[in-house]
Amino acid sequence: MSSLPYTFNIIVAAGSGSRFGADLPKQFCMLDGRPVLFHTIEAFRKALPDGEILLVLSESHVDMWRDLCYRFDFVSPDIVCGGSSRWESVRNAVMTLHVEKPESVITVHDGARPLVSSTVIHDAVMAACMPGVDGAVPAIALTDSVRMLDDDGSSMPLARQRLRAVQTPQAFPAGLLKEAYGLPFSPDFTDDASVMAAYGHENIILTEGSAENIKITHRGDLALAEFILDGRR
Repeated sequence: MSSLPYTFNIIVAAGSGSRFGADLPKQFCMLDGRPVLFHTIEAFRKALPDGEILLVLSESHVDMWRDLCYRFDFVSPDIVCGGSSRWESVRNAVMTLHVEKPESVITVHDGARPLVSSTVIHDAVMAACMPGVDGAVPAIALTDSVRMLDDDGSSMPLARQRLRAVQTPQAFPAGLLKEAYGLPFSPDFTDDASVMAAYGHENIILTEGSAENIKITHRGDLALAEFILDGRR
């Protein structure tokens, strides 16, 4: 593998986890005996040991996080307080960065994707460094058929072979992403690639994601994550 660039790695974990249906936000629930976020952070420490990590948390969760780190003797990355939306949370982190190396890369990753592999991370980072590329997004092919709903409730089929399910980490040239996050918020910003596209940086390429790079969203996802971890042993 070619030499990896310097990376700033933003792990977003500021959500409330309302869909998860548990007392604890999903990022703090136990996976293989330790909080989900520990696994996520360690995946980046393993893949990019020389990179910086910024952890974005809700201000109301910071004390809980520090308690968990103390209990498990875990070294926390630097913390940035999130905002009322994912866009605002990422923006808060991006704007704290001092981008001095023009070839450096920013990755943005969901804290609730604890099983991301070094290969998925490396592929996205290296693709974001390619000449003329504005960013790289891991994605996987769909296995289910999909239909698009119209306003009247009717639906039409879409060509599954032309669609991909997008994952994280999404990786971008650091200077470009920082510029793009200077834009005012738009409801069209569904992820970081859409923020880049709104700024005119539309050459976003897809890299190979992984079916194991699941996002913990519902309680059943924790059982699936445990199963995947067992298979890796």
